[in-house]
Amino acid sequence: MPEKKLSEREAACLQWAAAGKTSRETAMILGVSERTVNFHLQNACRKLSARNRRAAVATALTCGLLAAFRIGGSR
Repeated sequence: MPEKKLSEREAACLQWAAAGKTSRETAMILGVSERTVNFHLQNACRKLSARNRRAAVATALTCGLLAAFRIGGSR
């Protein structure tokens, strides 16, 4: 069973990944290094028992850990 509690940064990185942003783009948005973004994404993948960021995003959305279309709008 995946450990389903994400940190705020892990969730933010996954949310931007869900929006189609690369690690580099996410790093620029969050004001951190690309390496830091990849670190948070790796932690999220581990916690969600996902093999890659795409699977982590899908799992997080399915489990209600991410709100679809929340970034940049009020949807």
